Amino acid sequence: MSGAGSPTLELDGRGLRVVVVAASWHTQVMDGLVAGALRGLDAAQVTNFEVIRVPGLFELPVVAQAAARAGADAVVALGVVIRGGTPHFEYVCSAATDGLNQVALTTGVPVGFGLLTCDDDAQALDRAGLPGSSEDKGREAVEAAVATALVLRDLAPADAADGQ
Repeated sequence: MSGAGSPTLELDGRGLRVVVVAASWHTQVMDGLVAGALRGLDAAQVTNFEVIRVPGLFELPVVAQAAARAGADAVVALGVVIRGGTPHFEYVCSAATDGLNQVALTTGVPVGFGLLTCDDDAQALDRAGLPGSSEDKGREAVEAAVATALVLRDLAPADAADGQ
């Protein structure tokens, strides 16, 4: 979900278990993303959640997969990479994106995508949900994950929902 044109979602995530997995690089941006995620969880009435910090983007998929396998109804992945002068940016962004997509497809657990891939610090700060930011990608990632978890719950066969 991106900036202009993003949907307004009113979500009832009561009863869902959500795990937020957040990278640690770029502290100011990451603190904004995590705070936005917490605002999103509160607005969606999700009370059963956990925030787990990992070193960087590259570590997000394996921890997201562990959270999904441990029973999370949704996982939210948060991180930021600022483009530099080496191909590191492309490799890390691609690996993290592909890994998170694979987690969602192999586990059936939605993964909210809150990875900022920015050209500079100003772009990251503008998307981090901080005072003065134009976007709140942490909250948007939670909204996407919770909305998808609710759709998947509604699609589940009735006997699966009853635990039979």
